[in-house]
Amino acid sequence: MDLRVLQYFLAIAREGNITKAAESLHMTQPTLSRQIKELETNLGKQLLIRGNRRVTLTDEGMLLRKRAEEIVSLLEKTEGEITASDEVISGDIFIGCGETEGMRFMVRTAKQMRDDYPDVNFHLFSGNEGDIAERLDKGLLDFALFIGMANLDKYDHFKLPKDDLWGMLMRKDDPLAARESIAPRDLEGVPILCPRQVLLNNDMSGWLGHDFRKLNIVASYNLVYNVSLMVEEGMGAALCIDGLINVFGRGGLCFRPLEPRVTAGLVIAWKKYQVFSRAAETFLTRLQSGFAIEEDR
Repeated sequence: MDLRVLQYFLAIAREGNITKAAESLHMTQPTLSRQIKELETNLGKQLLIRGNRRVTLTDEGMLLRKRAEEIVSLLEKTEGEITASDEVISGDIFIGCGETEGMRFMVRTAKQMRDDYPDVNFHLFSGNEGDIAERLDKGLLDFALFIGMANLDKYDHFKLPKDDLWGMLMRKDDPLAARESIAPRDLEGVPILCPRQVLLNNDMSGWLGHDFRKLNIVASYNLVYNVSLMVEEGMGAALCIDGLINVFGRGGLCFRPLEPRVTAGLVIAWKKYQVFSRAAETFLTRLQSGFAIEEDR
């Protein structure tokens, strides 16, 4: 499969129109159409549904788009690492993370790196554990910050000294807000907004004493800011990690921890035997030095 043709295909997927894609690629529309037809013939699958004004992707086309974006991104990352100057620390560092206040540790280290090496750029990918692990395994990320990930056998890693605390984000006029903490029995019948990863893995069943999915789950989410809007509008209380929403700046909301306490460890991980760019290697050294300082406090 020709990388150049994959880039042509991505241009069509981005523009939603073969003529506009051809213009952006500075080529003729018939030439571009022929290249994509040959790609479909070689794969034995239809990738595009051609309409009068727009094209849409078939299921196979959507899969190819995802893989093509990964391939092009990895190629650009590799080229940047190889062509980086041996004398100046520069280039790109790719970090995957879930939503956690613990990310501040990496951000502070990134700020220090930028102060000393202004030609180093950082790229963040936010997602759930599965998405981040997949990108890390494929080499699309240099580092990942995992929240409570159990299986770390294929990664080198170190654990941050502070854990995240789980609890419920709710309106101040919610009956639960009168409690200092939330026990399992308090959630019976309560409409709950649940992180998608927790729902898929049934992570809270041990705390609850039975299948967590049997509660009144009214919505799932992967970004806590958006779900905080649902809480404000009275859709329910959200299971989340403390510190992600500034409840003091959002007067109508409050956070109550779970009881017994439920915490999640924070782990910075990278692939075993990973060959780093100079920038990424320097960043890792600084992360490890900063970790030693945090641990001594």
